[in-house]
Amino acid sequence: MSSKQKILSAILFAAIIVVMPVIFIFSKKSSYSAQENRMLSKLPKLNVSAVSDKSYMHDLEKYLSDHFPERIKWVQAKMSLDRFTGKDLINGIYITDSMLIEKLHEPDYDEVKKSVQAINNFAEHYKTDVFAMIAPTSAGIYQDMLPEFAPQLDQRKFISESCENFSENVNVIDIFNTMICEKDNYIYYRNDHHWTSYGAYCAYKTSIRQLGDIAVEPDRFDIEHVSSNFKGTFYSKCLYDKTAADVIDIFSCKNGAEITDVICNDGVSETHYDSIYFMDYLGKKDKYCVFMGENRAYTNIKTNADNGKKLLIIKDSYANSFIPFLTQHYSEIAVIDLRYVKTSIRDFVDPDDYEQTLFLYNASTFAEDKNIKIAGFFN
Repeated sequence: MSSKQKILSAILFAAIIVVMPVIFIFSKKSSYSAQENRMLSKLPKLNVSAVSDKSYMHDLEKYLSDHFPERIKWVQAKMSLDRFTGKDLINGIYITDSMLIEKLHEPDYDEVKKSVQAINNFAEHYKTDVFAMIAPTSAGIYQDMLPEFAPQLDQRKFISESCENFSENVNVIDIFNTMICEKDNYIYYRNDHHWTSYGAYCAYKTSIRQLGDIAVEPDRFDIEHVSSNFKGTFYSKCLYDKTAADVIDIFSCKNGAEITDVICNDGVSETHYDSIYFMDYLGKKDKYCVFMGENRAYTNIKTNADNGKKLLIIKDSYANSFIPFLTQHYSEIAVIDLRYVKTSIRDFVDPDDYEQTLFLYNASTFAEDKNIKIAGFFN
């Protein structure tokens, strides 16, 4: 290398060293990353205790990483390099030819048994007929799409063994075979951890029979494609943009029961709505919230179904796109999300007021849930 080239290289290197901090200091800092669907780290406060326990340097490193100029482009470049070198697992997400699939770890089975026992105790304590459905996720249905020998939780085995521990007072709804039979159809989102509206309908067809009713036939629904650019939680984790965006559908029953009132209670305040669809979310990152809105402690749905039947659902977010189908069969549906209940469910409902109670969780959530076993079911 000539002396001029050395000088030029030195000047360029020095310019980068000087310019990058300047760009960082004066660049606009966001508090939220829409693409990753998460809050970004805040600049940590400098104090003696934070320095001494090394938490300040740890938090500062996170802040600098989160707010590095053009960070998303750098992350995507790193992901592209990983893919080029043959890496299939990025931030806990397997990248396949047609969809993103979450890697699930073996759960703590002793903790899972505590959740099962809590549901058994609920069924023994209350007069309501109790049903439990642990829904497989896409990782359980499309395990054959994963790289050979890729470690993955056997969901069929996990669901089966969990359900074997339910008491005779709990009616198990098994939809695994239903979803396997439908696997060639669009039953799970490609970029998100939820099932699609059609996937929820497939689960509904099986479950409503065990709940004692007959499913509404597919041709009685009008299907509206409300979004064709949904990229959900899996995309946010790995930022892989080569998987086709997802379509969100809303099923509306022709000449069916209609919603008359929706009460949403976050544990602090109560708001009334006239629909279970929150269309404003279609313009936001988490478009799945079009179903039931944001997760909250309690929702009460009333319909004009003239049968007096009442259902209590204790659930995770898989229920959000499943509930619309149930509105054709019940005059009232109460919905509890234990993640947001700070005291007892009895602050919102008395389970004995409902003929049936359905516990609905996906396998991934049920495997890791910390709320069922400590829930205030009785106090």
